[in-house]
Amino acid sequence: MHLDMEQISRFLQARRKEAGLTQAELAERLLVSAQSVSNWERGESLPEAALLPDIAAILRCSVDPILSGGEPGGSGRFVTVAQMREAMECIHRLRNLMGPDNFIYATMISALDRRMNSSIEPAFSEPVVMDAYICEALLACVRDCGDRVDINDVRRNIRSDGPREWTIRLLKEMGMR
Repeated sequence: MHLDMEQISRFLQARRKEAGLTQAELAERLLVSAQSVSNWERGESLPEAALLPDIAAILRCSVDPILSGGEPGGSGRFVTVAQMREAMECIHRLRNLMGPDNFIYATMISALDRRMNSSIEPAFSEPVVMDAYICEALLACVRDCGDRVDINDVRRNIRSDGPREWTIRLLKEMGMR
């Protein structure tokens, strides 16, 4: 894998700003100097390998998009519509098994709602909302984790026209094929 320092530096700076952190704040959380963060963001050096998992956690991504400079399809895994649909079905089974007020279920749903900036509950009863939620989750996997999604999988397996076409357009903009 070729490391493009300029691309990595732009990605680190963009993600830091998205996280609402200054260079000094990121440095403090990583126990490094603000000058080190500045050097990374100017492409003069790269973070030490041992820091990458901590940087990824703070910037809410995996190590893969850091190393690929945010390029989609770097070394991420393939994520399919079927996997997302199965995950949603598992969450729904958990709701039925434990009840919507169960602490574990409620905590998980609250975290998903916050992360996805929408409510997951309507997806369990409305097929179009389910497709839209699955599409949003696929996009988050590409954007935040460096995963890859096959556009043809979306084309074949997302039933609702609106979410399907919107997702295909965004995946193409992200460099997916």
